Amino acid sequence: MSTPPAFEAREPEGTAPLPAPAPGDTDADADSRTRRIRRIRRALAAVAVLAAGVIATAALNSGSRHGYLDPRTTNPFGSHAVAELLKERGVTTRVVTTAREAADAAGPRTTLLVTDPDRLGATQRGVIRSAIDLSGGRTVLLAPSSHSLTDLSPGVHTAGDADTEHPDPGCTLPAATSAGSADTGGGLRYTTTLPRAIACYPSDGHPTLLVLPTGPTGGDTVLLGSETILLNESLADEGNASLALQLLGSRPNLVWYLPSLADSDPDTAPSGEDKSFLELVPAGWSWALLQLFVAAVLAALWRARRLGPLVTEKLPVAIRASEATEGRARLYRKADARDRAATVLRAATRERLAALVGVPHTQAHDPAALAPAVSARLTGEPRDVTALLFGTTPSDDAALVALADHLDALEREVRTS
Repeated sequence: MSTPPAFEAREPEGTAPLPAPAPGDTDADADSRTRRIRRIRRALAAVAVLAAGVIATAALNSGSRHGYLDPRTTNPFGSHAVAELLKERGVTTRVVTTAREAADAAGPRTTLLVTDPDRLGATQRGVIRSAIDLSGGRTVLLAPSSHSLTDLSPGVHTAGDADTEHPDPGCTLPAATSAGSADTGGGLRYTTTLPRAIACYPSDGHPTLLVLPTGPTGGDTVLLGSETILLNESLADEGNASLALQLLGSRPNLVWYLPSLADSDPDTAPSGEDKSFLELVPAGWSWALLQLFVAAVLAALWRARRLGPLVTEKLPVAIRASEATEGRARLYRKADARDRAATVLRAATRERLAALVGVPHTQAHDPAALAPAVSARLTGEPRDVTALLFGTTPSDDAALVALADHLDALEREVRTS
């Protein structure tokens, strides 16, 4: 082995660095680069404008409904005003976000307000129903539809949307008669055949407010078809404030239940069952992602360039493989990478020896297969072939040079045996 240390892997003939651009091509390259930069800038600007528009739209939409029916929120869609009025009358308001917290806080001296009954899953509806039956207090359900009425208030059904926005009480309920006309319309109407049910604020013959006695302990359930009377922006309209205070302030404690996402599990999924990522993605997003994928494929096909067969190019300068090997060896020496150099030397020698002694190429780097076959071809003094072909890293450059010589001598002896 007469090549310099560190490499047995040879570069192919004709390898050379790319030629420098001709002086006449400088302006053309500069113009092309400028056009490319301009295209990139325009694309980035378009993406930035689109992203800004999406963010602004999301911020405006989310901000307008942020804290909806939250007694801590002072924007038009919050309910801070009614909570403050109740506080002045000695009613303590507690905000909870889970059905279990709401059920644990319910009692005979408590009004439980469920702001979004339709969001509750089957398990949560069962918990709230148990609290309604056993607490002995008042439960107010805001705009429950048929989705939640079956579990929370059996025997009551929806009768469509209310056409009258400010209906008159039309009942003998003291809270309704003292409040007068209120914004209970604009939501749902109800119908029921349950005995002792008090139907108020009718719209086309069907009430928008129902009061039902529930449980054996004297509690009641209030179904309110619209949440308008609790919003900050409409509390001062009509008799909304009076009706809201009387419905929510009949007990000294008010539990304000704002259902969280954790309480909105689908009815089809068993309680506690883990769902996959695809099950958590809404159906509309799946179609949107599919459309984006199709658009990306079409854009790629539109912008892609058709590639023809490879064309060989004659290099202007031919460099010998030995020179490339010497250059690589100098780089290894400069980096003090004796381990890498020794690994390359041994690996190349093992592959050539395996072909000479009849060892399959797949077992060329297996000491148990290669070392005995090589030793059987050697004559003279016994040598540790395993240590030579699979040994440790040389400690210095002299040891690396010695390793290269020994590997060269071993390969020469096996080749001539």
